[in-house]
This record gives sequence, C-alpha cells and structure tokens, in this order.
Amino acid sequence: MVAQRQPDASKRPGFPARLDSVRGPGVPVRSPGPVAISGAHLSRQQQGLGMDSSAVRQSMVDKLAKQGVVDAQVLAAMASIERHRFVDSALVNQAYEDTSLPIGLGQTISKPGVVSRMLELLREGNNGRLGRVLEIGTGCGYQAAVLSLLATEVYSIERLRGLHDKARENLRHLRLANVHLLFGDGMAGYAKGAPYAGIIAAAGGEAVPQAWIDQLAMGARLVAPVSAGASSPAKQALVVIEKTPQGLRQTVMEAVHFVPLKSGVA
Repeated sequence: MVAQRQPDASKRPGFPARLDSVRGPGVPVRSPGPVAISGAHLSRQQQGLGMDSSAVRQSMVDKLAKQGVVDAQVLAAMASIERHRFVDSALVNQAYEDTSLPIGLGQTISKPGVVSRMLELLREGNNGRLGRVLEIGTGCGYQAAVLSLLATEVYSIERLRGLHDKARENLRHLRLANVHLLFGDGMAGYAKGAPYAGIIAAAGGEAVPQAWIDQLAMGARLVAPVSAGASSPAKQALVVIEKTPQGLRQTVMEAVHFVPLKSGVA
C-alpha cells in the first residue's frame, strides 16, 4: 500500500467554520467546549446502572476482539469512549450490546462491531494516528468521539440540524479539541479541510460521490457503504477505496445495512 501523506495541519480552516452549502448565508458551528469527562455528568439513572464502569466497556471490547477486530488502537479507543452517553436514557441498558439503536429522525447509532470494523479498515497499514479525517454523517457523535483518539483531527459533517445539535450536546462534556462539527450537505464533503488522510461514511448511496474522491489525499483510503443499485437499494456492502498514483483501488467487503445517503440539509 502507498504510504499515506499527512495533510498539513497548518492549512486547516479556522473555527467557527462556515459552510456555503447550508441554507442562508452560512451557519457558524463550533467544536465542543472543554469540559472534563467525569461520572458526575451522568444522570442518576445512568449512574445507578453502572454504565460508567470501564469493565462494561471492556466486556464489549472483548466481544469485538472475538469477532475478529485485531487493531489494538481501535479496540483501545472503543474501550475509552462511553457509548451510553450517546443513546437515549431509555436505551442505556443496551448501549454495550452489539446492536444499532435509534437516535431520532429516522437515524441510528451503528453497531459497535460495525464501527470498529470500519475504523480498522480505515487505519489498515498505519501504526500511529491518522492525520486529518472526514466523517460523513455525525449522527449522535459517537463515532466522531472514537475517531478523535485515532486521528489528529476530525471533521464531522451532518445534514440533519436536529442530529447536529444532539451531537454537539453529547460531546460537550468531553475534551475533544480535535473534533470539529459541521452542519451541511455531506455529499459535498468539506473541501476547506482537504486533503484528508481518511474519509469514513455512515450512510450509503449507489456510488461514492466524486467530491469525496477529490478530497482524499494520495495514499489515503475511504470506507463507505455502497448499495447494489436502484433495483435493490436495501442491499449494501462496505467498500474500501485507496487513492494511489496508479489510480483508485476498490475492494468490496462484507454486507452491511446503513441509512441511505441523501443530499441537502434538513
């Protein structure tokens, strides 16, 4: 595999950022404020369930390892981020099960097994942190939080205002200065932050948008679900695209199920 070229951090856009693709003249967005991680920030219900225990997360990670996830950094990141913080209080008992859960607006938080698998594919061939990464589909903010431990910078874009606001609230209590939340059309990517050392998508369309390919750094890789076509849009598979001097190298992986990729904002 061609060595990944790390984006020049000195050229990253300033924040608050402004996306031209959103309604109106632009909507400024901010990265989460620096509030320490502490069990004190958990609700009484969450504390009573013992969801703040690292042993609960470690049990989930042990199951991920048995499923075939071998990347030690991915497993460590999954063990560090408290998934129950990103789901509704009524669902905290299921937070560390390998299942997707509703987060509102017809969207879901992906299974831990799928999240760790995609992150492992994104990192394949890298021993240290990735450089700048673009996430398409912030959702509730969970994957962005995990990515913050695996990349030097994370740009995460969400097209649904309600979820963008929810992710910002969910991440408010974490010290994630390297995560930048954007409200806008994910199909357009975020050219101001390009080139990216990796791009990861949490929604699947019939094809990978050209904008994502254009914003990918040479030697970097993109991981996204892609549907089988209009005849069977529900059937999706993970696709890994590597950008090399010889052209794009695409590998189709296992079947998955993600929400459909849509354009515009709402």
